[in-house]
Amino acid sequence: MQVEHDEEQGRMFVRIEDDEAELMYTLPGPGIMDIQHTFVPEGARGHGVAELLAKAAFDYAREHKYRVVPTCPFIRKWLGTQPEEAKLVDPRYAKTITTRAH
Repeated sequence: MQVEHDEEQGRMFVRIEDDEAELMYTLPGPGIMDIQHTFVPEGARGHGVAELLAKAAFDYAREHKYRVVPTCPFIRKWLGTQPEEAKLVDPRYAKTITTRAH
């Protein structure tokens, strides 16, 4: 699977048969990337597509030195298992990360 990036629309996506999985973001201010929404078609769920999109978004944030605002509920949960990626979260939003018990 390959993640494609449409910077103009603020979206990353993966083509899946006749559909797309996507991650939507905005750049609301200098140095800030707000990840707002992640969607994976029902038939493609549970195969790591959302995680692939999340990783691509955080790679992009790291590359551009953005602090991330995790508005998307999936991203907040995912960050609970990704301590390296969680370091990119804007400190004002660090408490929104959903941590998972081991």
